[in-house]
Amino acid sequence: MDVITRLLLEMRSNGALFDRDVLSGPWSVRFEDTSGLTLVTLLHGSGWVHVGAEPPVPIAAKDFVVLVGAEDVVVSDQELCGGDPTVMVTGVHECRDHRGIDVADDVRLGSHVLDEPGAGTAAMLTGRYQVRGRLSDRLLSALPTVLVVPGDGRPCPILDLTVDELRRAGPGSQAILDRLLDVLMLTALRDWLELNESPAPAWYQALADPVVGPPMKAMHDQPAAAWTVEQMARIAGVSRATFSRRFSELVGETPMAYLNGWRLAVAADLLARGGSTVDAVAREVGYANGYALSVAFKRVYGLRPSDYRRADVLVG
Repeated sequence: MDVITRLLLEMRSNGALFDRDVLSGPWSVRFEDTSGLTLVTLLHGSGWVHVGAEPPVPIAAKDFVVLVGAEDVVVSDQELCGGDPTVMVTGVHECRDHRGIDVADDVRLGSHVLDEPGAGTAAMLTGRYQVRGRLSDRLLSALPTVLVVPGDGRPCPILDLTVDELRRAGPGSQAILDRLLDVLMLTALRDWLELNESPAPAWYQALADPVVGPPMKAMHDQPAAAWTVEQMARIAGVSRATFSRRFSELVGETPMAYLNGWRLAVAADLLARGGSTVDAVAREVGYANGYALSVAFKRVYGLRPSDYRRADVLVG
C-alpha cells in the first residue's frame, strides 16, 4: 500500500454532513468554523475564494475547494468582496445572516434547483467532517489552508451520485453519503497533489526522487524493521553520506528523525483503534518494548501511550 493511500484511509467519514445551499446574487458565504476538513463545490454558477489578504481565486462549477482547518474564508460571486456576508457558516449545519438570524432552512436547496438553475443563482454543496489520526495529520499539516482543484469541465460521476443521493434521502442514505464524501474528498486531495504547480509537501515530492523515494517507501511499509541509515542507503544504491545529504535536502529532516516521526504516528493511530497492548504496538512500529515506546511517545505527544489511548477514547 502506498503512503498516500495509507494516509487517506485514515480520513474516513462517519456521519458525513452535507449542506446544499442556493444563493441569489450578489452573494457571499463566510466559513468561520472549518475545523477538520470542508469540501465546497458549486453545482452551477461561478465565484471567487477569498482568504485574508491573498488575491481572490476564481472557481467555476464542479471545481473543488478544500478548506483544511481554515478560518474566515469567504466564497463569493464578486471578485472584490466587501460588506456583510449573505450567509455565515458558524458550525455544522449552522448558517446565519449578518444579523445573526438562523437562515439554514432558507438556503437549503430543493431538488428542482439542481435541474433548473435560476438566472443569477449559484448552488453550493458543502461536506464537512472531523479528521482523526496522526498519519492524516502528517498530510494535512503540510497542506495550505485552502486548496482549489479545477474541474476543467470533466465529468464527475461521484458528484452526480452524491447529488442524486441527497435528492433521494432514503434508507441507508447516511452510510452512502459517508462513503461518497470520502471519495470526493480523497479524489480532490489526490488530484491537487498531482498538479505540477501545486506546492506539495516536501516528503510527498521526495517519494518521486530516485534516491530518496525507494527507502522512504520501504520505511512506510515496514516500520518495525531495524532500520539504519546504512540500510536505507543500500536500498538507494548510494553512499551513506550521499543518501543522508539528499534526504535532508528534500525532506527537511534526517532519515532517522523522519522514521521516528512515522513510527510514532503509526503507533498513535494503532493505540486509538484499541485492541492491542502497548507492548504489541511497540513491536509493530519498531520499538523493543512498551517502555521504549512510552519514552519516545511522551517526548513527542506529551502523554504516555496508555494515557493517550484513554484520552482519545474520551474525545471520540
